[in-house]
Amino acid sequence: MKTDKLLLGLTFVVLISASAARAQEKLGQVRFPVSCTAAAQQEFDRAVALLHSFWFDASAKAFAAVTQMDPGCGMGHWGSAMTLLGNPLAAPPTPKALQEGWAAVERAKIAGAKTAREREYIAAIEAFYKDSDKLDHRTRALAYEKAMESLLRRSPEDEDKEAAVFYALALNITALPTDKTYANQLKAAEILERVFAEQPNHPGVAHYLIHSYDYPPIASRGLPAARRYAGIAPSAPHALHMPSHIFTRRGFWQESIDSNRASAAAARNHFDQLHAMDYLAYAYLQMAQDLTAKRVLDEAIAIQKINVEHFVPGYALAAIPARYTLERSRWADTASLSLPASDFPWSRYPQAEAVFVFARALGAARSGNAAGARKDIARLEVLRDALIAAKQGYWAEQVEIQRQVAAAWVARAEGKHQEALQLMRAAADREDATEKHPVTPGPIVPARELLGEMLLELGDPRQALKEFEASHRVEPNRFKGLYGAARAAELSGDREKARTYYASLLALCEKADTERPELKEAKAFLAKK
Repeated sequence: MKTDKLLLGLTFVVLISASAARAQEKLGQVRFPVSCTAAAQQEFDRAVALLHSFWFDASAKAFAAVTQMDPGCGMGHWGSAMTLLGNPLAAPPTPKALQEGWAAVERAKIAGAKTAREREYIAAIEAFYKDSDKLDHRTRALAYEKAMESLLRRSPEDEDKEAAVFYALALNITALPTDKTYANQLKAAEILERVFAEQPNHPGVAHYLIHSYDYPPIASRGLPAARRYAGIAPSAPHALHMPSHIFTRRGFWQESIDSNRASAAAARNHFDQLHAMDYLAYAYLQMAQDLTAKRVLDEAIAIQKINVEHFVPGYALAAIPARYTLERSRWADTASLSLPASDFPWSRYPQAEAVFVFARALGAARSGNAAGARKDIARLEVLRDALIAAKQGYWAEQVEIQRQVAAAWVARAEGKHQEALQLMRAAADREDATEKHPVTPGPIVPARELLGEMLLELGDPRQALKEFEASHRVEPNRFKGLYGAARAAELSGDREKARTYYASLLALCEKADTERPELKEAKAFLAKK
């Protein structure tokens, strides 16, 4: 009897604690009317809010709770299928997720939907999961986008704001990284801006606006959403991180640091934590806060158990140590990098391993070890070919760019200067023709910035300055970009421009915890009359 009373008391305490936590939860405001019970409707709105902030484990549980409350709520199963997409802007769902997503669609159809609108939502996500063993990811993603467009046409924005929001997300999913007109993204943004004006606390609108504007020429348009999103949904770790996408594009490093410190601290899993830590280390390194960046690196390497179903954690584990050495021009240290000891299956994700291999190759070439660099270049070719075979064209292209960059610096190390410049220019042009992936704050090292450094070494500071300034337009306020431009301007005789760039570098590093040699040079130049 006493045991029963104790268990009852503990259950009551747990329920009270859960209720209190729910009361303090801030996820933004979503209203998505469905034909389910009143209790299920309330949980459904919360589940959609979680989904819009890519808090997938929590949204999966919330949609499961909806279907438990109301077994006839087909839209609860629709939500489960949507959750199983994962981050659709980062990578296609895993085979397991595709199988489970199709099962959720089947459950949604069996449970039934009481309105034509709900049946259209279910049919739209069915178009994505159907025949996943026969049709490639892009074909199915385009089918989903078209289905959502049709749904929106039959249910105008003023009647169904969620249809507008999910259609805008679909446009971002299917946007091509080679489309420099940003047609899909701007179309999505136009839709989202209208909804944002009416629903300023909608988490999905702020989130997807950031993604829509996450490109250098249009990034400034994303600042209002970036500065609001964390306040809209502060309980969601991804909402705390996402503003840093725009801050990174604009070179606003302190704001990026603030976002990612909060996100890493709030993360419930190492997927979100490591992603935020990559952005965090990148920002610290731009401000010459090297000791602080090293603490981020040490903390990342100490993580042993991570999500192995996605390449994002592995990418961060590879990128953080690579950035730490490359941003400080520690070429020999970079050449000796090794993959962190973790349970991450590197062989499953060639694009993550390629980060390390590329960094090693570049470090070896720039420290005079051409033979060592060639071994890593050969490995990059293997990884590129594996990505081609896996029909991951975007990542195959990124690895090919890395291979060309490394080959350029091997040619430079061997005294083949014209070949080096040709390879480096080709790599920079290829990188300009594509876009960075949302998983990363930027290329491990921007190719055009590296072209500027090569031109400086080969005694052409005027052309180097042009390349550095071109790089600034895509990757603004980078430490090495500012220093390179300052040095190139100084050597080409443009002392006024050199003064401007050196002053910008010192202002950027006002809170530096390490005095890099470049900062000493800047101070010495500015001290001259």
